[in-house]
Amino acid sequence: MDTQQIPFKVTAARFVRAVRIFMTSEVGRQARMMFAGLVALFLALSSLNVVNSYVGRNFMTAIANREMAEFIRQAIFYIGVFAAFTVVAVVARFTEERLALLWREFLTRRAINLYLTDGTYYHLGVSGQLTYPDQRIAEDMRAFTVTTLSFILMVLNSGLTIVAFSGVLWSISPLLFVVAIMYAACGSYLTIALGRPLIKLNYDQLDKEASFRSGLIQVRENAESIMLARYEEPQALRLSQRLEEVVANFRKITAINRNVGFFTTGYNWLIQIIPALLIAPAYMRGDIDFGVITQSGAAFAMLVGAFSLIITQFQSLSSFAAVVARLSSLMEAIEQAQRSVRSGIEIVEEEGRLAYEQLTLLSSADGHPLVKELSISIPAGTRVLITGPAEAARVALFRATAGVSFNGSGRIVHPGSGEILFLPQRPYLPASTLRQILVRNERADEIPDEHIIQLLRELNLGQIVEQAGGLHVEKDWEMLLSLEAQQLLALVNINLAAPRFAFLDRIDTTLGPERFHKIMRMLSENSITVINNAETVALRDCHDAVLEFGEDGGWTWTVKGA
Repeated sequence: MDTQQIPFKVTAARFVRAVRIFMTSEVGRQARMMFAGLVALFLALSSLNVVNSYVGRNFMTAIANREMAEFIRQAIFYIGVFAAFTVVAVVARFTEERLALLWREFLTRRAINLYLTDGTYYHLGVSGQLTYPDQRIAEDMRAFTVTTLSFILMVLNSGLTIVAFSGVLWSISPLLFVVAIMYAACGSYLTIALGRPLIKLNYDQLDKEASFRSGLIQVRENAESIMLARYEEPQALRLSQRLEEVVANFRKITAINRNVGFFTTGYNWLIQIIPALLIAPAYMRGDIDFGVITQSGAAFAMLVGAFSLIITQFQSLSSFAAVVARLSSLMEAIEQAQRSVRSGIEIVEEEGRLAYEQLTLLSSADGHPLVKELSISIPAGTRVLITGPAEAARVALFRATAGVSFNGSGRIVHPGSGEILFLPQRPYLPASTLRQILVRNERADEIPDEHIIQLLRELNLGQIVEQAGGLHVEKDWEMLLSLEAQQLLALVNINLAAPRFAFLDRIDTTLGPERFHKIMRMLSENSITVINNAETVALRDCHDAVLEFGEDGGWTWTVKGA
């Protein structure tokens, strides 16, 4: 569970850092130009608002004085100002959306790279210190970029409005100017007091929505298993409970929104009458023209609106605060996961070599040794069988070699990632085309479709091509194929990739002896050194060396013919 509380200063620092990284990135120049354009457009909008207030004042005065010629002239000015305002506002909105999209793409790509570096996604999942990082990267990142830019521009626009209309309102009535400031200040304080709980509630709502959606995805991904186990009723109960949590939390949000809504609605209605209450007596005494009343109303509304940004945007601000906190938690968890990936085992990359030097692996459950001081070097071009009654030791060696962090000591020497491939008992086949699954390295363009189809036919998998409709049709292979077929496709991928080493984990439990021997022969013909963690002791004959683990962590290394 995500229980960590990120301090406000840390969250604010991360917020500023995110803006700075974007502005100094490879797309920063384009972003700065777009932002400068937005500032210019908002300056133009603010100027047009001021001009519009005076045009509206003269327009209403002409009506009150029954001056037809002046009325027509001011009407033409009015239409011109509205036309210019429309063009500038639409261009500003378009530029804002494009800048937000550019920022979202940059930050999301950066977050994905951090998430997928050094197995961070795995360590976050194992530790359980963060809930739903996928939703934070997808949904929260979108909300963060769009809302941040929107608020920055709102603050900019409010500042320009305050500068522009303070003089206008002061020239009409200094008292009205002071009332506007005091009214906005009191309103902002009361809105914050009434709506403060929304920040925590919105934070929780995002997590509860993600939990409910995750449950639905799990049902879809495990549809066959659920149906065979007749597990529909428990799943329905589980989803209902998550839905109840979503609804209960949202009820609390709507209750707070109701209270805030009572205040803000009345607050906004009073804005319309306050200027008239203060200015109308001066008009009745003949001190001002009628148009000044309408101008004062517009200027008062603009100025109070600029000062009342917290009131008008409080619900959005509370949601935004939750999003910023969640993204701050995400970055904190990623950094912590990367710092905490420490082990007493030294990992060394060395081209063309796989070896273990005084390697000891300890159980994460109780710390007892699974493997004791293993020291062997796997000869290139050999076929090695890993067997013995200690399945935990065999699996631990597979996982440690693949880079999964383990408690222990010693040294693992292995080639770079392109020279060694791993096949777990249940391979991962993403939803993609058959060719993309089978050819996933830099040699993709060199391998013709005919060669791929020939390999599939040798393993009696030709029907899969027909079932999929060809090599270039995207399918969900984990739903479509049996475990055996998935393993065979992963083995074809290894054969086509032709690494120096291939480490297989318990695939003999699924594949029959005849097919397994054919696979071993194909890999050997391709000069691939095979390390096979197997359950079947009878496979000794098709291997050149045997590494056998005992229950106490001890091991024996036997080379055929030695």
